[in-house]
Amino acid sequence: MPEPQAQAARPRVLIVGCGFGGLEAARALRHAEVDVTLVDRANHHLFQPLLYQVATAGLSAPAIAAPVRYLFRRQRNVTTLMGEVTGIDAAQRVAQLADGGRLPYDHLIVAAGATHSYFGRDEWAAHAPGLKTLDDAFEIRRRILGAFEAAECEEDEARRAAWLTFVVIGGGPTGVEMAGTLAEIARHTLPGEFRRIDPASARIVLLEGTSRVLQAMPETLSESARAQLQRLGVEVRTGARVTAIDAQGLDVQPADGEAYRLASRCVVWAAGVAASPLGRQLAAATGAEVDRAGRVIVQPDLSLPGHPEISVIGDLAAAQSHAPGQPPKPVPGVSPGAKQMGRVAAANILRRLRGEPAQAFRYRDYGNLATIGRHSAVVDLATPAGPVRFSGLLAWQFWLFAHIWFLIGFRNRLVVLIDWAWAYWSFDRYARVVAPGRAQPPTR
Repeated sequence: MPEPQAQAARPRVLIVGCGFGGLEAARALRHAEVDVTLVDRANHHLFQPLLYQVATAGLSAPAIAAPVRYLFRRQRNVTTLMGEVTGIDAAQRVAQLADGGRLPYDHLIVAAGATHSYFGRDEWAAHAPGLKTLDDAFEIRRRILGAFEAAECEEDEARRAAWLTFVVIGGGPTGVEMAGTLAEIARHTLPGEFRRIDPASARIVLLEGTSRVLQAMPETLSESARAQLQRLGVEVRTGARVTAIDAQGLDVQPADGEAYRLASRCVVWAAGVAASPLGRQLAAATGAEVDRAGRVIVQPDLSLPGHPEISVIGDLAAAQSHAPGQPPKPVPGVSPGAKQMGRVAAANILRRLRGEPAQAFRYRDYGNLATIGRHSAVVDLATPAGPVRFSGLLAWQFWLFAHIWFLIGFRNRLVVLIDWAWAYWSFDRYARVVAPGRAQPPTR
């Protein structure tokens, strides 16, 4: 009687990163006969579009984050690990971890995301934190609340004015949303809580190096956003290039004027994005190329040249959309793009396992939207009948609905809905707390 044959091992799929792209790829493989390992430095998936709400005390962290293990508790073919991938051995098909561990794979999806870019001036990070993680949000919240506390204690008028001057660098969606929310905090949330200062006197300055805010949107919506910010009391300065940042403030070079100094003790960086360092390491290991931002240049099917088993997606990928009959177009670094890439990368793995050709990636643009403040937002929707653009109250309501709809988990949707409803009627922000031992403002 012949011996029974050993059961063939199932293909191993390794996904690096549990952002929008990695999460979507793992979900797309839920019914596949594969073993998925999902590894991320954090133990949670973060809904980054609302991260600024945590930084400005509008929402608590659990409202926009969900534990990765909880998300995949019922998907039996997924193993989740908390760890940092520091290198890829493409020849051996092994990912190397920071703690010395090694994760073998048959198919690899790299969705390691992006980090801050200070355009070669990394020393600015200590004085102008960016916003990518929950730690970043907690630090910015500490600085914002600490600045008001320091101003309350300050006797010197000039130093008090510096504490009450908040500068946001970068006029993209994050910068616009942050500046508008800071203005609301100063004008509506904090008045009446201090005895020696008037929070409503705080200056909120938004600096943008190009000619207008929200460059990805049509000029009409960009101008509408600018006008709405100004009505909230935000000083919008375009064509303003930052040349230096230190603990006391920053130097600004206007496009058509003399350089000047802004004294500010609370600066937020929302100007530059760079791909994860893992992108350059992966390129070196595979012979792939990277662009100026460190993103890996991928094939039409999101794989790497000579390595069809490796796909790169999300903010780490310099990808193009390949629609039939149209020239390739760059894919914007937004969450819908990452989600769509995750689904296509997973589908292509299954196609290769079946011996079928991989599919080129085609990005479906649903539009852009950004909130500016209470009753203020801009929306640019892409529809089959053409673009639909609007701003103001209706745009703000649409923004609220869209973000609640795409949050992960029913509980998070309910919590955010309740928090926003309460904030709408009361202007209050109950997440205005910092950890004991860190409640003191930065050194005066």
